[in-house]
Amino acid sequence: MSRKLIEVALPLDEINAGGAREKSVRHGHPSTLHLWWSRKPLAVARAVIFAQLLDDPSEYADVLLSDPAKKRAARRLLRQRRADGGGAGAGTADERRTLWEIAAEQERERLFGILKDLVRWENTTNETVLERARTEIWQSWRRACAEHADDPRAEELFDRHRLPAFHDPFAGGGALPLEAQRLGLEAHASDLNPVAVLINKAMIEIPPRFAGRPPMNPESRGEATIVEKTWRGAQGLAEDVRHYGRWMRDEAEERIGHLYPQVEITPEIVQERPDLKRYEGRKLTVIAWLWARTVKSPNPAFSDVDVPLASTFMLSTKKGREAYVEPVVDGRGYRLAVRIGEPPDAESVKAGTKLARKATFRCLMSGSPIPNDYIKAEGLARRMGQRLLAIVAEGDRGRVYVAPDREHERATQVSVPSWRPELNMPRDRRWFSPPLYGFPSYGDIFTSRQLAALTTFSDLVTEATARIQRDAVAAGLPDDGRPLREGGTGATAYAEAVSLYLSFAVDRVVDRHTSIATWDSSPSKLQLRNTFARQAIPMTWDFGEGNPFCTSSGTWLPSVEWVAKSIATLPAEPAGEARQADASAQHVSRARVVSTDPPYYDNIGYADLSDFFYVWLRRTMKPVFPELFATLAVPKAEELVATPYRHGGRDAAEAFFLRGITEALHRLAEQSH
Repeated sequence: MSRKLIEVALPLDEINAGGAREKSVRHGHPSTLHLWWSRKPLAVARAVIFAQLLDDPSEYADVLLSDPAKKRAARRLLRQRRADGGGAGAGTADERRTLWEIAAEQERERLFGILKDLVRWENTTNETVLERARTEIWQSWRRACAEHADDPRAEELFDRHRLPAFHDPFAGGGALPLEAQRLGLEAHASDLNPVAVLINKAMIEIPPRFAGRPPMNPESRGEATIVEKTWRGAQGLAEDVRHYGRWMRDEAEERIGHLYPQVEITPEIVQERPDLKRYEGRKLTVIAWLWARTVKSPNPAFSDVDVPLASTFMLSTKKGREAYVEPVVDGRGYRLAVRIGEPPDAESVKAGTKLARKATFRCLMSGSPIPNDYIKAEGLARRMGQRLLAIVAEGDRGRVYVAPDREHERATQVSVPSWRPELNMPRDRRWFSPPLYGFPSYGDIFTSRQLAALTTFSDLVTEATARIQRDAVAAGLPDDGRPLREGGTGATAYAEAVSLYLSFAVDRVVDRHTSIATWDSSPSKLQLRNTFARQAIPMTWDFGEGNPFCTSSGTWLPSVEWVAKSIATLPAEPAGEARQADASAQHVSRARVVSTDPPYYDNIGYADLSDFFYVWLRRTMKPVFPELFATLAVPKAEELVATPYRHGGRDAAEAFFLRGITEALHRLAEQSH
């Protein structure tokens, strides 16, 4: 078998730069479809597959030298090197070998030029650049077919008119299957994790199935244009996601909009805050309500007072627009005021009531310490509460910060919806600390108002599916009743496809609307962080409760737009397929090119973390993919991660991982092309 380019040399600096560049790219990047942990940069995935498929030029240097132009170029370089004091003597065997090496070197540099263009983010959808890469892949493939023409399975394995299919058995976030598809290979992705399978379906399976179709919604169909618009790739699909996302937003606001009142800037507020004079008499849309968890003071003198566990009192650290909360102690109670400008004691305000890195705070009333063990005990006894610190609203030129009032505290007192996620988080403190403080289930890390909003949007996905199907039939798309999971392409399957992307938008909102999501007061942000600020669900002490109907990041319409922009950039061909399969027992790799990035031993608990999204996806997607969501939680017993709590200790977890990964790699070696 010929050596491949990846085995000899790569322009690593440019590949690394391309991967790093992606970190600053957000809109339109496939990673914004749905969160996945440790997702691989597309540039790196693209480079690996390209270099894996190409023969190294040293394997066909004789062919290169048969081209007079290439031979002359190699001789010129050889003469130059000889003049510089290097190179073999004329007419010797060493000269012929050196000429051969130079021809390979020059060809390698030409391929590096293609590769360097290929890894630039700006060229991700550049068909000219991509076609150059595909041409090289085809040339290497046809050389392989000629080399193996006498192979007994040549007709099956070496069809010079068809590239081999690609498979990633640990597909995860889907970077490798997606880039294989972009480079012209039929892409197959498999993973044990249903969330990963769904992400891969959304990226490689669904867009080609509905490529080139116009949107089905009546608004787009009713637009009068002089020149008929051409809908390339999945652009029509993306436009329908936008349209039905807007419909869901309007429907949700009718049902639960009253739970998100505006904040009125009254004369009384202006009297204390002259900086708000321009807003007097106006009602401003709230971006977020900022809360701190509370416990009863451990000091006997104030044991009836709920004191805040605030990791910071800063609201904005933007230069010239600083804002912070100032607790004002009044007898046996306190109130919370919002101040504008630099705080007189910046370090104290920045620290809030926190005393140390661990969950240790000080009592606002007495200054006495509140130890971690006391906080845990109060949480486990269900005596932990919450207090509204401040309200963040939309102003004319930025954020407006207002002190809390009773109306907005009452707005949160809504009845718990009939459905909430009841699945318990794992008892693994490395990745999940809320259970240590009395929040055992996923449902416990949402406020009642957050649950009301999220279940409303989740319900509306199902309602939107029926609406999309009716509109698609009205637009002339045949409805054979064949569902998406069975390869359908009619109105039923199309409606289910759009609903999958709308479910992803719900998950984006879920990620920002928990009582774990904190407020980011840094100058460039001033918005809610997401729950997964890292690869874990940590316990947080103050949090932001966002308004899903405003336009800040992480709310409904921006989330829909993130998803739609990602869809529009996905490849329209060739076909792709994603399925659920255990890597140590799968058969998908048979006669396929394989490239994969296996799990990182015990670094990331993919299955455990995925349950956070799975419980919401199951609510909307189980009718669409019943087999994928047949279990109450993500399958974990077979997951190839060395998780001690799951296997009874570190040694058993390590033995399980090594046995499983060995079986998986043996299977790949036996089956792959």
